[in-house]
Amino acid sequence: MKSFLVIGMGSFGHHLCRALSQQKRCEVMIVDRDGANLEDMLPYVVSAKVGDCTNPEVLRSFAVESFDACFVCVGDDILGSLQITSLLKELGARKVFSKADDDIQAKFLLRNGADHIIYPELEAATSLAVSESSDSIFDCIRLTEEYSIYEVAPMDRWLGKSLKELNFRVKYHLTVIAVMRGEEIRPNLSPDYLFKAEEHLLVLGRAEDIQRIIK
Repeated sequence: MKSFLVIGMGSFGHHLCRALSQQKRCEVMIVDRDGANLEDMLPYVVSAKVGDCTNPEVLRSFAVESFDACFVCVGDDILGSLQITSLLKELGARKVFSKADDDIQAKFLLRNGADHIIYPELEAATSLAVSESSDSIFDCIRLTEEYSIYEVAPMDRWLGKSLKELNFRVKYHLTVIAVMRGEEIRPNLSPDYLFKAEEHLLVLGRAEDIQRIIK
């Protein structure tokens, strides 16, 4: 069983809490300064606390070192986010994810001990921009500044040919990690997989390499 601490129950905190609660073998504890922000989340969590997490004694009372990961979702209060991130690491938190709205916030959060930065608005905007700007790209999941996972339709020139025949990874500098047919996803493709018009591909790679194949 994994346990998570979510600090800040704004819009992103709410979405994150619901998503975590839907995973098997996960327990979630939530904290916010305003008790009203916790009420609708009570059915999804094992514990809900009202408290100011910029106060070291409040955080210490939660035994933050016992959680598998802590999420700091107070991006609108950058000073508070920096303080909480720093305190979590000082108190022995194993892994800290901090929400940021831009690269400047991210830089300071990383300096204050954040292990990972969450860019919810940037990631949503990137996915929407990529998918809507091309008829061949249907979704995009940003992994790093350089690499993303793209859902793409196979090019006509690939149909009926195999990954091995096309020498796909070497020729296109992309990796097909799975194929989708409707809601069904099939990973671990063999080199003999044949491209089909009715299936979409989940491809890992850089934006410039994806753009090169769809032109």
